[in-house]
Amino acid sequence: MENIKRVYLDHSATTPVDPRVLKKMLPYFGEVFGNANSQHSFGQATNIAVDEARRKVADVFNVKPNEIYFTSGGTEADNWALKGLGKSNKGRTEIITSKIEHDAILKTAKQLQEQGISVKYLSVDEYGQVSPDELKKMISDKTALVSVMLANNEVGTIQPIKELASIAKAHGALFHTDAVQAVGSIDVKPKELGVDMMSVSGHKFYGPKGVGILYVRGGVKLENRLITGGFQERTMRGGTTNVPLVVGFAESLFLAVNEMGKNSAKIQELRDYFVKEVESKISHVILNGHRENRLPQNTNFSFEFIEGEGLLFGLDMFGIACSSGSACSSGSLEPSHVLLAMGFSHERAHGSIRFSLGKHTTKSEIDYTVNSLHKVCKKLRDLSPLYAQYNASQQNDLHRASAKRMV
Repeated sequence: MENIKRVYLDHSATTPVDPRVLKKMLPYFGEVFGNANSQHSFGQATNIAVDEARRKVADVFNVKPNEIYFTSGGTEADNWALKGLGKSNKGRTEIITSKIEHDAILKTAKQLQEQGISVKYLSVDEYGQVSPDELKKMISDKTALVSVMLANNEVGTIQPIKELASIAKAHGALFHTDAVQAVGSIDVKPKELGVDMMSVSGHKFYGPKGVGILYVRGGVKLENRLITGGFQERTMRGGTTNVPLVVGFAESLFLAVNEMGKNSAKIQELRDYFVKEVESKISHVILNGHRENRLPQNTNFSFEFIEGEGLLFGLDMFGIACSSGSACSSGSLEPSHVLLAMGFSHERAHGSIRFSLGKHTTKSEIDYTVNSLHKVCKKLRDLSPLYAQYNASQQNDLHRASAKRMV
């Protein structure tokens, strides 16, 4: 192919590390290398850096430094939030979550279910939104924890977390939110949301992979530890502190939140342009998720008469990177559990593609993508027996209508 560009539209899967973040991290790979738990001056230098990073993260979220626990990412934070309650749940043996959560929540919930914990699942509407009224009906005095993600990673729909958390609090249950996709794109403050725990991952906002946090509100006691060992993270998470990643996480969070207004406005404008262009230039396409109440970077389309995997590989031939769903589930041949929970058919779910824009995305890249998307859709539909049947049916309908007019 001629004039192939390289266009990255999979920022919900991961983002490149901001050069300013990398610069901040580099000294801790060599010059300042001590173990942060060592008592000598080498260790104290890195310990100071970790403390500063924790304070920086706490300031961004307007919480206390001792409410921030560094983890290896969002998956660990989600696991810890669900598994960490132990005896502190006061005899409550029930967890409520939604059907569209990330696998880090759903698979952990299933594991807990196998261990005797009762798990209930909130449904969602056709836009992927949880109903507070359903939570009111489902919650009970046995509920220890409610966990609902702030914004969905596949369709971008934002949940009414403040209202959901208020319902949980009224019934004496704790509330956790997976904010991995939301932080850096929309304003997120745990206290304003009313959540007790919150998971965040650095590589979603131009930070390094392999580092995240679990916010735990003061007064909430996590008795179970996923990683037993030394005295790191106030004895709650053993293992040598990865100082470069912790420093990088804090810096990337600080930059993302401080530049969020400018970046999100630009991204949303491009996103809206992309949606308009796709819907006007490509037939048989449906936008998935809420049209307005969604993350600024997210678009998710269903393309009728086309398999999503074929579309994905076709676009890759044009140098365009996108996704058929969550990156953590990319090895699965099953249709998206999110789209199925939204009431979509297997065919519609299989024909869905997620495009997620970033702060470096340009209008020319969007135009190139729309043009390439049109070509790939045409090629795949020309090969599709379902599309041939549809066209034949349409032609028959036209002939019948024409015959009626002639009578």
